[in-house]
Amino acid sequence: QVELVESGGGLVPAGGSLRLSCAGHGRAFGNSAVGWFRQAPGEERREFVARVDWSGRDSIYADFVEGRFTISRDHAQNMVYLQMNSLKPEDTGVYYCSAGSRRSISAGGGDYWGQGTQVTVSS
Repeated sequence: QVELVESGGGLVPAGGSLRLSCAGHGRAFGNSAVGWFRQAPGEERREFVARVDWSGRDSIYADFVEGRFTISRDHAQNMVYLQMNSLKPEDTGVYYCSAGSRRSISAGGGDYWGQGTQVTVSS
C-alpha cells in the first residue's frame, strides 16, 4: 500500500514558477515509478505530464512541457518533485501524482493516487 500527498500548488502569474511535491508513504513507494498528471478545468480526463522511474535516473515528459518542467525524486526523503517554470495559463489545473509500474504510469496512471493540488496561472 502506498499513500501519496501532493503539495506546492498555488496562484502564479504567467511566466512564474512553482515546485510541486509528492510525499510517498509505504514501503513500495521507493520501488515505484511516479508520474504527474493534471486535470484541466471542465475536463474529465487527466493528462500525463511527466514520469520518473524508481531509480530517479530515467524520466519522460509530455510534448507540451517543452523543457519547462523537471521531475526529480529524493529517495532519502521519499519525495518526488515537479519543478515548473515559464508557466502558462493553459497549465492551470489540478495536479496529481501517481505511483505504480513504469508501464502503468505511461498508460495513464498507477495503482495509487494523491488527492491533487491546484495550480492556477493567471494571464
